[in-house]
Amino acid sequence: MSLHGDYFPKRIVCLTEEPTETLYLLGEEHRIVGISGFTMRPARARKEKPKVSAFTTADIGKITALQPDLVIGFSDIQADIARELIANGITVWINNHRSVEEIFDMMVQLGSMVGKSEQAITLVNQIRSDIGKINEASQRTALKPKVYFEEWYDPLISGSRWVSELIELAGGIDIFKEKGVASLAKDRIIADHNEVVIRNPDIIIASWCGKKFKKEKLVARTNWNQINAMKNDFVFDLKSDIILQPGPAAVTEGIAQIASIIEKWKEKL
Repeated sequence: MSLHGDYFPKRIVCLTEEPTETLYLLGEEHRIVGISGFTMRPARARKEKPKVSAFTTADIGKITALQPDLVIGFSDIQADIARELIANGITVWINNHRSVEEIFDMMVQLGSMVGKSEQAITLVNQIRSDIGKINEASQRTALKPKVYFEEWYDPLISGSRWVSELIELAGGIDIFKEKGVASLAKDRIIADHNEVVIRNPDIIIASWCGKKFKKEKLVARTNWNQINAMKNDFVFDLKSDIILQPGPAAVTEGIAQIASIIEKWKEKL
């Protein structure tokens, strides 16, 4: 037995996109042996790594055959997958990060697990700095648009906590901020479509959880033509892989695109 070697996980399976993207950013992609089929970032991961899971389901046999020494998952929704893997003797790390700060925590913790603590902290500090600049720029005027973020359309579901926080950091007001604290999508359902009309957002941003956004569905909703965002044609969509994953993409490209939309709104006034 050798007393020298790499004491960090060498064969990692990522059941969601955000640990995959983080490991690639840290230059530790060689440790990844399996990924989620929903992984889009980085694009090369889809070509280089075998797909072993969806979000609520996984091919346990395929995962065990890869002989991972660590499987990384996200949220209580993957609890059953985790339980089965643990029963097969596999070490599992499940995260429940929902806020911007918790995204940073996950990235640094993951970095430490692969021997890249300093690099992960440097990466997070750079992202913090970039967000700080976006937030500072948003404060140059007192104008703050009301923003409605739609994660799903049937039923209507508003944005997660990190999305709500990014909207506000970018200079907007999330009209359903109170729902953002709910970890489960079912607790962010907007039962009455007219509630959006009443709150009258200046901007609508949709990201339909992997499904192509269709603006005509919004236009056809009863009374939605009365909403300022609809009147002024300030309806936008963001790709799911940019904003709906609580990982690097959301706190980099996600907030940048939201800030760009808000800046366009200010320019139009």
